[in-house]
Amino acid sequence: MVNPELSTEERVADAALRPTSLNEFVGQKRVKDQLHLVLSAAKQRNASADHILLSGPPGLGKTTLAMIIAAEVGAPLRITSGPTIQHAGDLASILSSLVPGEVLFLDEIHRMSRAAEEMMYLAMEDFRVDVMVGKGPGATSIPLELPPFTLVGATTRAGMLPAPLRDRFGFTAHLDYYEPIELESIVLRSAKQLGITIDSESASELSRRSRGTPRIANRLLRRSRDYAQVHHDGDLNLARTQAALELYEVDDLGLDRLDRAVLMALIDKFNGGPVGLSTLALAVGEEPETVDTVCEPFLVREGFITRTPRGRVATPAAWTALGRKAPKLPNQLPLED
Repeated sequence: MVNPELSTEERVADAALRPTSLNEFVGQKRVKDQLHLVLSAAKQRNASADHILLSGPPGLGKTTLAMIIAAEVGAPLRITSGPTIQHAGDLASILSSLVPGEVLFLDEIHRMSRAAEEMMYLAMEDFRVDVMVGKGPGATSIPLELPPFTLVGATTRAGMLPAPLRDRFGFTAHLDYYEPIELESIVLRSAKQLGITIDSESASELSRRSRGTPRIANRLLRRSRDYAQVHHDGDLNLARTQAALELYEVDDLGLDRLDRAVLMALIDKFNGGPVGLSTLALAVGEEPETVDTVCEPFLVREGFITRTPRGRVATPAAWTALGRKAPKLPNQLPLED
């Protein structure tokens, strides 16, 4: 699924940087080994692979893996997303047009409508859907047989999937954040694809500030390239990379403008918390969902904030990151489940 927040130029570059096989895919070794087994077994049986669910934070490669799955089994790929399927008829139209063996990639599957979810149960299990014709007492259910297909679902919130849908996937994989050494390999590969001359120090600096996310690493690489192209000869060294990251407000810890705004609001306006998500989002002028899905996963993972039953609380690391002295208060608030 194309990221709607990317410009046209970035979409083209993003697509060009995607690996096309499991061997080219960097990181997620356990998931790759498991996927290789599932796909190889399906090819040996000359059958469609089991339905696959990919979960994890944005930007870790779920869409890329879906494309690789289709390429590995030599099947066409159909791409859609949960928000576009708001009626059972929308899903029936997509499923009825699939060809045998096709891979259907459904991004943000947890946002699909309830009626479509219930139709998907039967489609995944029996390769059949029941289409309702007419309304009221005269409505008739017509069974429609479907060709064998493989559903690849992607979600950033696996917990929001109903159990009956989740249990129908034959293989479930969770993608974890990447290590800096893995991101460095991705940056060097992407630089080669884009024709950028970059040294190992610059690649290491970019990977260290990329929040464990390949999408962010590739975006920072392109922006650093722009800086070097406009202000220098186009080659990237450590000084130019650091200058570019400073210009785009990505600090040494990987915090960007919004991250720092959240931490500053939490510390300066609410004395470190606790404060509710909606109040915190209002203080920084963002939607609660943006703070919850864009900022908090990184801030919690890096130990800058904790979530408690009474709200968000800044940790001593957050005070230090902003150059402040943390108050000597005992942390007696239990963490949120």
